Amino acid sequence: MFNWLSLVTGLFYIVLGIVVIFYKFFFTILDPGVAYALGGLLILYGIFRIYRAITRIKNSGNEE
Repeated sequence: MFNWLSLVTGLFYIVLGIVVIFYKFFFTILDPGVAYALGGLLILYGIFRIYRAITRIKNSGNEE
């Protein structure tokens, strides 16, 4: 269950990163450079979470 929740969380981080880049807002109005950096960081973290969840799901299938 935790692996699937981590997958959904990764998707949430990717969507949040895209929203930050487009609206340049994250609790306060951001400068464009900061918005792109923060949005890119959130997208990369979301991709990392999804990758880690997929590898854990694959490994748990091999153990059974």
